[in-house]
Amino acid sequence: MKPVYIFRHLEHEGPGYFADFLEQRHIPYTVIRIDQGDAVPESIAHASALVFMGGNMSVNDPLPWINQELALIRQATAVNMPVLGHCLGSQLISKALGGSITANPVKEIGWLDVEQTDNAVARTWLEGLPRRLLMFHWHGETFSLPGGATHILKSQHCANQGFVINNILGLQCHVEMTANMVVEWVRESPHELANPSHTVQNAEQMTEQLETRIAELHQVADALYSRWLLALKN
Repeated sequence: MKPVYIFRHLEHEGPGYFADFLEQRHIPYTVIRIDQGDAVPESIAHASALVFMGGNMSVNDPLPWINQELALIRQATAVNMPVLGHCLGSQLISKALGGSITANPVKEIGWLDVEQTDNAVARTWLEGLPRRLLMFHWHGETFSLPGGATHILKSQHCANQGFVINNILGLQCHVEMTANMVVEWVRESPHELANPSHTVQNAEQMTEQLETRIAELHQVADALYSRWLLALKN
């Protein structure tokens, strides 16, 4: 089986639980470390799927690898290859497919509720999960829904938290988190947490009951990743 290409844009924003999920199912993957200067492949010919992780940059920044990744997403879409985006990754997918990336009304950082939308696609992808879900967030920008997308997740302060187009899944929130990643992100970015608000939590709020919250988050991840994996296996 060809490997899943996973694009990492910052060292501490790696695949996390998603890598564990693949390893448990003996699915090969290759991490392309943009943060370490790895070249973006020119073709998807040697991949089974594309996965894009987060980052503190904007999709609108003039970074050379952004256009290269957008081109790969368009290649994958043309041949119905599975594509998955987390946070910045979802914004890359949206922009590649005609959407726009703009500032969200507020930053969302920490554990905040997300709600399923009321449609058949959302029910299929989130089968068995409660309507309201506690998810991890760290973003200041948001995507518009690209053409052909079905809206599956929303939050009070960010209308577009997730979308699906066939076997493409874009998630503004972070379902890939592990407990160690949460702790590391808090340690790496104290300046982001200097002014807590109703949508920005402090370090203590983000790390309390962490193991319980991560276990619940992984239930959501398992549902989404398992549904996405169906396209990979077919």
